Amino acid sequence: MTPPPLRIAEHGIIGDLRTAALVGTDGTIDWFCAPRFDSPSVFGSLLGADAGHWTLAPTCEVASRQQFYFPDSNVLITRFLAEHGIVEVQDLMPVLRPHDPDHRQRIVRRVLNVRGSVGMRVEVAPRPDYGRTVPEACAAEGGVRFDGVGALSSTVELTCEHGVAAADFTVSDGESVVFVLEPGADAPSKDDGQELVDGTVAFWRDWLAHSTYTGRWREMVHRSALTLKLLTHEPTGAVVAAPTTSLPEQLGGERNWDYRHVWLRDAAFSLYALLRLGFMDEAGAFIRWLTDRFEDPKDGTRGPLRVLYSIDGDSDLDETELDHLDGYGGSRPVRAGNGAADQLQLDVYGEIIDSIYLYDKYGSGISHEDWANLCVVVDWLSEHWDQPDEGVWETRAGRADHVYSRLMCWVAIERMIRMARRRGLPGDIGAWTATRDAIYRQIMDRGWNGKTFVQRYGAATLDASVLLMPMVKFTAPTEPRFLATLAAVEEKLVVDTLVFRYDVEESPDGLDGSEGTFSICSFWYVEALTRAGRLEDARIALQKMFTYGNHLGLYAEQIALTGDHRGNFPQAFTHLALISSAINLDRALG
Repeated sequence: MTPPPLRIAEHGIIGDLRTAALVGTDGTIDWFCAPRFDSPSVFGSLLGADAGHWTLAPTCEVASRQQFYFPDSNVLITRFLAEHGIVEVQDLMPVLRPHDPDHRQRIVRRVLNVRGSVGMRVEVAPRPDYGRTVPEACAAEGGVRFDGVGALSSTVELTCEHGVAAADFTVSDGESVVFVLEPGADAPSKDDGQELVDGTVAFWRDWLAHSTYTGRWREMVHRSALTLKLLTHEPTGAVVAAPTTSLPEQLGGERNWDYRHVWLRDAAFSLYALLRLGFMDEAGAFIRWLTDRFEDPKDGTRGPLRVLYSIDGDSDLDETELDHLDGYGGSRPVRAGNGAADQLQLDVYGEIIDSIYLYDKYGSGISHEDWANLCVVVDWLSEHWDQPDEGVWETRAGRADHVYSRLMCWVAIERMIRMARRRGLPGDIGAWTATRDAIYRQIMDRGWNGKTFVQRYGAATLDASVLLMPMVKFTAPTEPRFLATLAAVEEKLVVDTLVFRYDVEESPDGLDGSEGTFSICSFWYVEALTRAGRLEDARIALQKMFTYGNHLGLYAEQIALTGDHRGNFPQAFTHLALISSAINLDRALG
């Protein structure tokens, strides 16, 4: 197995509400796609040594490295402490105003001397198209131009060779050096680094000031909110699941997926989290994006909504393998696109309609056209809910009658009934009610095996997704059946406070290997404990989960039992669950 590059957790993220870059604690940008999250990578050494990088670090031995964000912002600072000095690298992608028509995509790296004198080296080696292209680098006034990539400005002189711009330099006595990479530009810019830092910090602080959260875990909740905002594509309102592809669920294994797309489930939960914090603008933008996705359900098996979409809602998501990349730590294949786009996952209807219900209740309300489209959706669902699907975890072992999918079908129809009654909106409430009740009875009859709620009908396998039952109001939190299920989940799926989705050996999912615990399930566990009245247990579990975040409070999709982060990073799903669990525990504690 190829030794992995920097650990997944040893990264921060910067972005401009269009795409994002990962910055390692070693000063390397090893993942950046342009101009969108789902574009081919420009820097991709996270997945292949020759796929491009931007290194900026001391040439001397470093005693320690530290990373933190400017408070209440997404401007990242990496500190290098050496015997003869301290140097800081400020990393950002400038965002100066909301919905800026003059927005320019840039990566700014500003090096500042703090103490003493420190020798530094910079190497900028863009490798577009996932490392398949080596652009020509040519000296230009004020920097370097990379053919087919853009321009790099620099306040130190750079040399160019074999598609790499590099320099050795020293910072001392309060000096600073600034580099600005602008994709698509013909010539280096003359931007003022300090102004871009100040303006971007101000943007993020102004945005965060709209948060209504004042509870016990403000720092963690607000970092999660800032991360969710970073994963929003402002021009369209779409929310991506994560900014990366193919970071492995098992090191050296095949469970490597592309998450740079819009999963309706993840985006709906993100909408819920942002609504809870008072961010109505983002919620409204996503609702507008979503309502443009409704389709005529000509395909009787799939229905009017797909599982996931491209950022613009229209691009092809065919799954391909990038065979020229070794993958993170030798974890192959590396994938672009995601075959789950063609799956049937009935639960997405519940998550979407529940979020729209909340927006209609707490936001500005949905339009007549939106309601008419929702009626088409729920009428289709009323006819097609009782069929096998691939389920919430997108298994590749064939379709089954998943309890969670039925649960969320119940949620979809129940929330439509609520909206119709609350606002007096037209709809076949009688038929909807009959369908809702039929789903409820079926889950209670076939989803309960006499001891616990199960993953799918006819099986004894547990699944952490059923922890959501009281959260969506399907059962009371003290319902004996739910409490029995919670106890069984604690016994079989919980380790410390980390929670597995299901037992892979008991429930094969069509893939080789194993995986880590699922971070969102761990926060669902916290919320289940809260609603069951076990507040002290919930509080301890939440505090333990905070220790599994990285040094910046960011979470990957999964956590190994060693504490290592696994899967794509950072993941929206996890951060929205953190927000929800913290808010509800705050409320319960009073």
